[in-house]
Amino acid sequence: MSSSGARRRAASVPDSDTDREPAVALKKEIGLLSACGIIVGNIIGSGIFVSPKGVLENASSVGLALIVWILTGVITAISALCYAELGVTIPKSGGDYSYVKDIFGGLAGFLRLWIAVLVIYPTNQAVIALTFANYALQPLFPSCFPPERALGLLAAVCLLLLTWINCFSVRWATRVQDVFTTGKLLALCLIIIMGIVQICKGHFYWLEPEHAFQPFQPYDMGRIALAILQGSFAYAGWNFLNYVTEELIDPYRNLPRAIFISVPLVTFVYVFANIAYVTAMSPQELLASNAVAVTFGEKLLGVMSWIMPISVALSTFGGVNGSLFTSSRLFFAGAREGHLPRLLAMIHVNRCTPIPALLFTCLSTLLMLCTSDIYTLINYVGFINYLFYGVTVAGQIVLRIKEPDIHRPIKVSLAWPVIFLIFWAFLLIFSLYSEPLVCGIGLAIMLSGVPVYLCGVYWENKPKSFSSFVAKVTHLGQKLCMVVYPAEEDRDGNEDKEEAG
Repeated sequence: MSSSGARRRAASVPDSDTDREPAVALKKEIGLLSACGIIVGNIIGSGIFVSPKGVLENASSVGLALIVWILTGVITAISALCYAELGVTIPKSGGDYSYVKDIFGGLAGFLRLWIAVLVIYPTNQAVIALTFANYALQPLFPSCFPPERALGLLAAVCLLLLTWINCFSVRWATRVQDVFTTGKLLALCLIIIMGIVQICKGHFYWLEPEHAFQPFQPYDMGRIALAILQGSFAYAGWNFLNYVTEELIDPYRNLPRAIFISVPLVTFVYVFANIAYVTAMSPQELLASNAVAVTFGEKLLGVMSWIMPISVALSTFGGVNGSLFTSSRLFFAGAREGHLPRLLAMIHVNRCTPIPALLFTCLSTLLMLCTSDIYTLINYVGFINYLFYGVTVAGQIVLRIKEPDIHRPIKVSLAWPVIFLIFWAFLLIFSLYSEPLVCGIGLAIMLSGVPVYLCGVYWENKPKSFSSFVAKVTHLGQKLCMVVYPAEEDRDGNEDKEEAG
């Protein structure tokens, strides 16, 4: 693996400085606004529009549900602080995969990548695309559910269109993300404004303290813990900007700034959208609704109620784009480290986009659209995804001990990772206690990556026939996609020249 890396670096160094041509590399085209769009757009999917009732159902009262939304927002902000330090200390694309690999070793990093490649991103993208298709087709089927074939076809078209945009231009992809993130925020602002109007009219019965904490079912610690767990999942996506660190303009400033702007903004929107919902619906009505924002719009918008299903469709369309953009960079980073086929670490010679990684992401998601067990798979690996959040934050503490003198543009108090790990351990133990079978299957899926790592990565002296076959496939892929290995980063330039010499 190291020898191939040396060959790639040597190949990227010209014979003389006078003959140097512009290097093919990932372009730094993501500014602060687009960075915020990636975080906000990936956190806010369809959940806040469709089913925020999971937290309310388990919290057992409106007041406690709002406290859970605030608490989980604060915990998300703490974990984002930890990731901000890691992101500027280890300035690599790939996010928690890169951090876990560098701190705990190749096997730990590979298992994080394995579960992401195999299940997490393909299933999440498939579900978001299907949600988009469902709400986009809803006006055509007002009295029934759209046909499954129509849903699958439109979801596939959505994926193919956004994959093409991402392959064509990073700038186009970020513009799409900016536009659709703005659209979903405007829709949520409309919900919040209507809630304020309702409060001004005196419709705040469920916000008065004596009614807000009146339980519609007995309080139960197990249900409250489940409400906190579901609230934490609602903020998933807060770490996605770390996957594209190398394409950020001035990452040392814009990465933490984007995190500090986006996470509080999402927390504010989540809390006040839920406040708005209960000004127009009782807890019982909210729990009975299959699409809360649509029901809310039908009650208050009248003939303009079509705005809400369209808003959900636009929100999920932007969510698919953001997930494709960031997950392809994760696979690109994994291939660059030798944990995935080398072809996925190549970029287009002119457009400087990771076309093979994007096509791989799209293909794996399209395959997920063909299975009926998408939601079951998500349940199995949701526990593992959260497990690696804690492993990554623990890595921040380990890195402080192992390399105390490494340059850290941002250095947060160790109290923050400790607070997060206490909260994380509580949720992890509760998950194991409440759903041991689901968590066990998730662990088994993750551990299935160990033999793959041993055969595919650790075993270096593979048969020549196999290596020759892989080289031919890689060469064919290069020709079809017009891709090459990107130039190495400047921070390794001196080392590269020494190796080339």
